[in-house]
Order: sequence, then structure tokens, then C-alpha cells
Amino acid sequence: MSALLKAFATCVLVLSGATAVPVNNKNLDLTVDLGYVSYKGYQDAATSLSVWKGIRYAAPPVNSLRWKEPRRPEKTRTIYNATAFGPNCPQAYPAVPNAPFVPGNEDCLFLNVYAPSDAEDLPVLVWIHGGGYGFGDGTQDMSEIIAANKNGFVAVTIQYRLGAFGFLSSSEVESKGVVNAGILDMAFALDWVDDHIEKFGGDCSKVTIAGESAGAGAVMLLSIAENGGLGTSLFRNSIAASPYLPAQYDYDAAIPTQRYRDFASQAGCAGTPDVLACLRKKDSTTLQRANIAVTSAGVYGTWAFLPVTDSSFIKSRPSTALLQKRVNGKNILVGNNANEGALFVPPTIKTLDDLKAWLRLEFPTFTADDIQRVLDAYPSSGEAVNTLAPKFATNGLGPATAVNVSQVATGQQQRANNILAEATFVCPSYWLNGAYSGSSRSSYHYQYSVPFASHADDITGYFGPATPNQSASFALAFRQLWGNFIKTGNPSVSTDPALSKFPAWGTGPGYKMVNLNTTGGTPYQATTQFGATVIQFREPGLQNDFDSADAYAWEGGRGKRCEFWASVAGKVSI
Repeated sequence: MSALLKAFATCVLVLSGATAVPVNNKNLDLTVDLGYVSYKGYQDAATSLSVWKGIRYAAPPVNSLRWKEPRRPEKTRTIYNATAFGPNCPQAYPAVPNAPFVPGNEDCLFLNVYAPSDAEDLPVLVWIHGGGYGFGDGTQDMSEIIAANKNGFVAVTIQYRLGAFGFLSSSEVESKGVVNAGILDMAFALDWVDDHIEKFGGDCSKVTIAGESAGAGAVMLLSIAENGGLGTSLFRNSIAASPYLPAQYDYDAAIPTQRYRDFASQAGCAGTPDVLACLRKKDSTTLQRANIAVTSAGVYGTWAFLPVTDSSFIKSRPSTALLQKRVNGKNILVGNNANEGALFVPPTIKTLDDLKAWLRLEFPTFTADDIQRVLDAYPSSGEAVNTLAPKFATNGLGPATAVNVSQVATGQQQRANNILAEATFVCPSYWLNGAYSGSSRSSYHYQYSVPFASHADDITGYFGPATPNQSASFALAFRQLWGNFIKTGNPSVSTDPALSKFPAWGTGPGYKMVNLNTTGGTPYQATTQFGATVIQFREPGLQNDFDSADAYAWEGGRGKRCEFWASVAGKVSI
């Protein structure tokens, strides 16, 4: 497998987490009657948490229910043992060489609940996994973050339809079913939480939704659902870590429609009188292979089937809704990582011509003038033209900036890495913060900067198990930062002087964020997710290095570059 493919395999392992160990306790009856079915949970011997795995929250979306809105499960009097995760949805890796076929099960709309044994009216965290809307699952273990916050909340992890099964789109799909089925699954799961979480010790009026990468992108989409008209009916607070914002086309636009046709062709349904009816009759393996085939033919590091603007639930592009502050919920905590982009950019960009060629692929609607505007917004420095220049981590304050140098690249390669990072992850995170700033809402931002701080490196910090460069004190602070926000809507950590008064984002130039880094420690060589060698630091000697920073001026004027992306958002459909 390529380095990138190994990276995504690593991400799957990170998202999956550890497996809890059941313990039999005759005095503890963890049977919960949901009205349509009953589930008997167990007490985790290692954590003393009550756990319910594999709870069905929607009917199997198979056969005639493919590309239909989620439905309530059929009623049964059976009591199921909730000790094993439900099956994963069909998976598709991004477009990378030699991507394997990873089969899944279309009957995958399950969720899992983790609750303190004495839970009663506790706040609730609902975790939405990432994976480019194409892969991943709901098996992330919630034990460590709950323990770090003194058993102060209940956690739920959910699964949703992925790839073509969740995001196939065209006028035919919309007229004979639904588009954005995966997003509707998430909303349906949140309705389930509203109806049932009290039975597990949670308070449905204190729900925080959270996600990383595409999971955070989903948080962003749920935030703008119904143009912000849902208020706090689905959730009160939200956490978005590295929100993923690829191009979001109208449901019947040329690109999603062509991918629908390609999918139908791969599945053997092209040219039939009713293509969607044909697809609904196909066996699952045929559809899963078609899903992978269409994604594999795309631009490096991308997925074919993604959320669209559907005119009913997701009525506008994120940039439009966020800049107009048309959002749901009350408070938001947003994060980005120092080096988001390198994982998704082909490692072959050496010259200016290479960079321009990649930009034309990454932004297919851009003219030559548009590409020049990108290059003007990301100017070259000495490092950008000297591929032999030293590689090092920037400090965010300059004079060297992430536009031109990092621990893994200089030259045009780093320029591309940072363009992708800011256009796809960082600027959307800034827009999210801006949408929740002012009036009666609260908005907070952090950057995860512990070297190397690649995309997804933060997950082990708040969920565990911590990596060697995440000290025990760093992980505790990170987990309590999240936990306090889940419990109170404010991420301040009273026991940490640097986090005791977490600054609000504010308005206009001079946005405030907290930079989460470490200093000191013992250096060691590490290999990034995509195969590069970097220097990281571990115990003994690690110390937390948390500082407030000006997010607008960060990395040589990131706020100004995000204004550029906002100005072209319509052209790139973000």
C-alpha cells in the first residue's frame, strides 16, 4: 500500500479505539426498554462504565430502502445483549494507488452508549466519526475522556451511511428517494438521543455534537441545517476538530450527476429504463465495488461521494450560511491542527508548473486568473524556490510561516500543503467560529501544535491512548478542555493557569485562539502517517506550552488568506 493508504488505515485504528471488557454483575440490571426493542448492556470491568453496544436506531437501509430517508426500526419483544458493536457500513478509501476492497454491511445504522454507573441527568456527547464521508465507524472508545472529566457526562457514538450509499446524488435520486442520506442518518440518530438518552442517565437538553475531519464537517452541516431554523432542537453545543469542507455542489449539478452515472455504469445499470430501481435490486457486493471504483478514479486523496446542497435539509453552502450566521445551537469549540494538508496532497510537487497543474485538478472550476490569485495569496519566499532549504516547524508568529516551510516540506510542495490545509480545513474552522461569535452565543478556537500535528494526530490527545509526544498532563488538559465545554459550554480549565480563562473568538481582525503545544522533552525520530520522518519530543522533560494567540495574524496573516477563500467560495462551491 502507498504511504497515504497506510495513513488512512492508521486513522481507522485510531477511530476504532479499544474494546471494553464486559463483567457480569447479578446486582446490576442494565436492560433498557426503548419501546421498539430492549437492550441489555454491561459494566466495563476496567472503567466501571455502563456500556451498550450495537443499538439499532434505524431500520436497515437495504434493497427498496436504499437512498431513502431513515425509518424507525420494527418493533420486537426480543431483549438483545448489547455487548458487541454493530457491523461497519461499506467502506471506501480515498483515491490512492492500490486501495483495497474493504467490505461492509449496508445494515449498519447502529450507535453505542457509554454512561457512568450512577448517571442521572448528565450532559451528553454525541461523537460523529470522520473518514471523508467514505470510511470509518462508530467504535471510538469514550472511556478515557469520560474518566478525565470525573464521569461528568454520557457519550454516544454513531454510524451513518457512507460513500455512494450515503451520498449518491442526482435529480433522479432526489425525486425517487433522498440525497444526503448520510446526513439524514445523523439527524435521525440525534432524534433517537432526544427520545431515549434519559433512559441511560443523559439530559436531552444538554447535547453536544462533536466530530473530527468529515465528522467535524458533518457538525458544520448540522449547524447550518434548515438554514439555522432548528435552533437547539437537535443539540445545544458543538465541537468541530479540523472540519472538512470539500466542494459542495447542488444535488443536480454536473459533477455529482456524472458520478451517479459512473456508479450506475460500474454497477451494470447504465441505460436501463429506471436506473435507481436497477441499483436498488443489485446485490450489495456489486454496489460496494462500484462505490470503490468511482472513488478510486478521482483526484489524489479525495472521495467521489460527498454532501450536496439539497434544497431541503442542507439548503445552502457552508460558506454562505456561516458568513451570514444562520446556524443552529448555542456555543461552539473549534480546533485545527498545525499541519492539516500534507496527508492529502500528492508528494510530487517540485516546480511552479507542478503546483499549477495540481491546482487545476484540485479546483477544476478555476480559470488561469483564479489560479494566479491563489499564488498571489500564498507568495513564495526563499524556501518556496529552494527545495534543499532546511525543514523545521514554524512557531506561528513568523518570520518563517507554514506557507513555505514545515518539518516535512519546503518549496512548492509546502506551498501546496498549506493551500490545501487552509482552503479545506482551517478557513472553514475560522468561518464556524465567526458564525457563533457575538449576540447570545459563545465561540472558542484552539490549534493543536504538538509536533508534527498532522491531520488526525489530535484524536489520541482527547480520546486516548495518548501517543509518546502527548504527556499525561497535556492529555489531561486537552480532555478537560473538551469535557468542560461539554458540561458547561465553556472550555476553560480552572486547574490550568494558561487555560483558566479561555479567550472567546471575538469579532473582526484579532480573533483570539489558544495554541496547544509542548516544550522541552527528549527528541526522537518519528514517521508521519504519510511516511515522512520528523522530530518529536517525549518524556522526560515535556512541559505544556499553552498561549493565547491572534488567529488573524497567525502564520503570516492566515485571517487575510481566509478572506480570500471566502471571496471565491462560490466559484469553488464551498
